[in-house]
Amino acid sequence: MLRTIRNDVQSVLERDPAARNVLEVLLCYSGLHAIWAHRLSHKLWVGGFKLIARWVSQTTRGLTGIEIHPGATLGQNFFIDHGMGVVIGETAEVGNNVTIYHGVTLGGTSSKKIKRHPTLEDNVVVGAGAKVLGAITIGKGSRIGANAVVVKSSPPNSVIIGVPGQVLIRSHEHTPIDLDHNLMPDAIGDTVAALVSHVEELEKRLNGHFSNSPALHMSDHGVWHGEDFAI
Repeated sequence: MLRTIRNDVQSVLERDPAARNVLEVLLCYSGLHAIWAHRLSHKLWVGGFKLIARWVSQTTRGLTGIEIHPGATLGQNFFIDHGMGVVIGETAEVGNNVTIYHGVTLGGTSSKKIKRHPTLEDNVVVGAGAKVLGAITIGKGSRIGANAVVVKSSPPNSVIIGVPGQVLIRSHEHTPIDLDHNLMPDAIGDTVAALVSHVEELEKRLNGHFSNSPALHMSDHGVWHGEDFAI
């Protein structure tokens, strides 16, 4: 037990630069408190004390803003950063060294008493506000972008962005815990940029037939430029 607590604290110190020392982590990190309470409620759940397990879970929800069903399975070195608004459903399975941020939902999509919540394999990172729904599997080492809505499984080492989530497979493995959320690709934006470029080329071939049309140019690092955006 002491080794598990030590590993949990070390996970926070390694992944959150705002964490300054062990005492601060022990006293101030609600995600850590929620995980510790879940370990107790999960043991009660497995042991058949389901009502007490739910009571522990709901009490923890009120104290931390994090709702983890006692039936959910959590791996080692799981880290919930900030945590407010996190919901993890009954049949969810979370692997080792997983990191999730506030507002994340691991939700179910069936009213039947079956496996209906997602499985996150080892080293997955889920950005703030993302929703992962259904009995799907997110492959090892994947990243889910902020506010993505993920409704289908992804292979290992993927990046998932957008609504609904678009799966992009990375060409090589990254560090075990990849927290560079500012390096997310923009699959839809890149597609639109390619279309705009193609349209501009077609207009040039028509010898200025559409020369009076407002020009929309490709984005420059996410910023679009045009002659007239009045509506």
